[in-house]
Amino acid sequence: MIKKGIPADSYTYNILIRGFCDAGLFSSAESILDTLINCDGGSAAKPDVTTFNTLINGYCKAGLMDNAHRVMEDMQKMQILPDIITHNILVDGFCRAGDFFGARNVLKRILDLQSDVSDSEYHQGSAEITNAAVIQPNVTTYTTLIAAYCKQEGIEEALDLYQDMVTRGILPDFVTYTSIISGLCKSGRLEEAQALLTEMKQMEVEPNHVSFSAIIDKLSKDGNQMEAFAFLTQVIIHGLLLDVVLYTSLMDGLFKAGKKKEAEDMFKALSRHNISPNHITYTALIDGHCKSGDIKVAESILQEMEDKSVNPNVITYSSMINGYVKEGNLGKAFSLMRKMVHENVLPNSVTYGTLLNGCFVAGKKEHGLRLYKEMQMQGLDENNFIVDAFVNSYKRDQNMDDAVKLLQDVMSRGISLDRINYTNLMDGYFRVGNVSAALNLAQEFTEKGIGFDTVAFNVLMSGLLKHGKYEPGSVYDGLKQLNLAPDAATFNIMIHAYCRDGKVVDALKLWDEMKSHGQMPNYVTCNILVTGLCKYDKVDEALSLLNDMSVMGFRPTSSIHRAILETASKLRRAAVIIQVHEQLLAMGLEANRVSYNTLIYILCRLGMTKIAFAVYRSMIDKYIPADIVTYNSLILGYCKSSHVKKALELYSQVLGWGLSPNVVTYNTLLDGLFSVGLIKEAGELVDEMRGRGVAPNGVTYYVMVSGFAKIGNVKESIRLYCEMVCKGFIPTVGAYNRLIHAFAQTGKMNQARELMSEMQFRGTSPNSSTYDILIVGWCNLSDQPDIEKVLKRSYRGEAMKLLKEMTDKGLVPADNTVSCMCSTLAGAGKRGVALRLKEYFNRSDYDTNSVRGDAQHELFFEGDLEVES
Repeated sequence: MIKKGIPADSYTYNILIRGFCDAGLFSSAESILDTLINCDGGSAAKPDVTTFNTLINGYCKAGLMDNAHRVMEDMQKMQILPDIITHNILVDGFCRAGDFFGARNVLKRILDLQSDVSDSEYHQGSAEITNAAVIQPNVTTYTTLIAAYCKQEGIEEALDLYQDMVTRGILPDFVTYTSIISGLCKSGRLEEAQALLTEMKQMEVEPNHVSFSAIIDKLSKDGNQMEAFAFLTQVIIHGLLLDVVLYTSLMDGLFKAGKKKEAEDMFKALSRHNISPNHITYTALIDGHCKSGDIKVAESILQEMEDKSVNPNVITYSSMINGYVKEGNLGKAFSLMRKMVHENVLPNSVTYGTLLNGCFVAGKKEHGLRLYKEMQMQGLDENNFIVDAFVNSYKRDQNMDDAVKLLQDVMSRGISLDRINYTNLMDGYFRVGNVSAALNLAQEFTEKGIGFDTVAFNVLMSGLLKHGKYEPGSVYDGLKQLNLAPDAATFNIMIHAYCRDGKVVDALKLWDEMKSHGQMPNYVTCNILVTGLCKYDKVDEALSLLNDMSVMGFRPTSSIHRAILETASKLRRAAVIIQVHEQLLAMGLEANRVSYNTLIYILCRLGMTKIAFAVYRSMIDKYIPADIVTYNSLILGYCKSSHVKKALELYSQVLGWGLSPNVVTYNTLLDGLFSVGLIKEAGELVDEMRGRGVAPNGVTYYVMVSGFAKIGNVKESIRLYCEMVCKGFIPTVGAYNRLIHAFAQTGKMNQARELMSEMQFRGTSPNSSTYDILIVGWCNLSDQPDIEKVLKRSYRGEAMKLLKEMTDKGLVPADNTVSCMCSTLAGAGKRGVALRLKEYFNRSDYDTNSVRGDAQHELFFEGDLEVES
């Protein structure tokens, strides 16, 4: 161009400067500027404000703010005044660098110019004020700062700036409004975001699809799909094109609401509207399938991405790694990390944190610590996500002291704890029962201005209600006082608390309130309510609830099926049980082996083996294969109805069919054999069991210890008990009671008492039956005619001590125990004591929950124990 005699003007040089800046060649850009500055007076090319702004913009984009300031000083020395574009470039540069103080200072200088035009920094030497350029901030100045604050969740600062710009008569544009709407949604302030959208329309600033996307995304993530689709309708009404961002938001929200099929349909709709999914869409799809446990589907989507040349990013890989970790497949998780590194996608702290957490959950702490060191060697700093992985590990181990030490250490290194860290720590304290520490922590992070979100409040609510510290309604009111919107988890926690306390009517009211808040009940809600209703034998109400849920697309699960059949079985009527089962099938319960096994087991447990066998035949006719669980139930049914021979015949058939019996099979048969006194056959079965490589478990030993104790073979029972303890099995209270009863029946009360002491030493608490057996045993021993008076008195004293100990623990003696005690006392001439004892336990206001500290209780036992001692 120059060789052809075409002179370059300022516009040409400005293009060159911009090109060198975009390429990062700032020395070349500076050389061009120097050439312009040093041009002779006759040249038409002179540096102007655009020239300097171009170079300043280049430095700002590169984060070289000191260089940008130096160039601005150079332009002022040349008496070229910075304009509003210059200042806006600097504001943007500081915001990009995260230096909000610097950005606010630039705005302050602009505002100062308006009030003091004599400021020499912004004027030409001693020029007259009339020559001064007074700069006015514009919508770009404010919007740049507002958008930056909103991205960093500084919504309050953004709202202050918004108020300031409106006060100064600067009208916000759609970028301003959209930035604040997005920021409010991120902060969970959805109602304010919706109000601002309304104001935007009133100000005749037309919303674009991004404005709607922020609200739709928030509604979707909150599980409020109905309202999200209502906003989608507004997008269509406004004539805005549905883009990949909107589809991705809706799809992601549907996954989070547990509506996997609807989310998949949303993804398929993209192709129908000729919209190509991007890496964010695919990532949301992969994340949704991973979180719902569909790893194979997620793998196929990742492969589809690669086939369509849509490059996965670190978030895509991290989502997939998280899926593998949750599945417990650390091998595939680490393999995928190696692959992403090979593809030049470097793992970030989230990737490492996910793997770190996976190692800790799998008990591979050493592996996790090596991974942590690798992360540090990669130059990745410890952040809140990594801290959370360690806190979760300590929380699982219930080691809150080390968790606190860790947090104190990271805070000393300048890492500020975030809401998630505090929430997890608070949850840890609740898990170990340290309610006061949890409440102190809640107070601490509130004072630090972090505040509660719905998730944090749910943890607080769950902890307080679990430990019975507050009434559910008052805790729920606290959520409203904080202006937090309840989510599905909030309602589930409350409903569970009401069900646990027997307030099923209040729980059902919350169910209705949940729907009025736009929160769709999920399977967890349904399970909690159905289980709660079943606990109080409200089968009809549970079925009615399930019928409502089926209308919403929910299907009864296997756990719900079992809970309702268990409750229906209390009537001990096979017709009712079968009818309930069929009702659940009509509501969408899958007729599979699990559902049939549940029905067969419940019928067999009640001894209704004939009907259970008919159900078994129906199952086979429907080509649903039976397994060892099915046959174990049928064997149980035969044993319960004393048809042990039939049980053994079925066992032989099972062997002939090539099925392998398990420990449950043998335990059921052993119990049946002991119940009909076939001790020899029981011994042979134990030998066969061991011969087939099936090791006895705690239940096996319980059956044998109880069986031998029941027939009076205390020696063999004690031998088996010792073998059981040596093998690490902890005897149940039932096993101890059998042994204690065996000793008591033979008058060996000292041995029975010692066994009770050992029982407590091994961490098994005596129950009412334990005390009943011992009290009656001492009474029977005292009633023997050939016992000396002193011993009789001593035995009665033992019985009275046990009765007091029992009632102190809130345990209720059986009527037979009280009658036996009264009879023994009366026979010893203590008719007055016997009468008072009978009256005490028969009084209408007798309450085991308040017996401790009861004046009548203390007076009665102290006086009469003294007499017997």
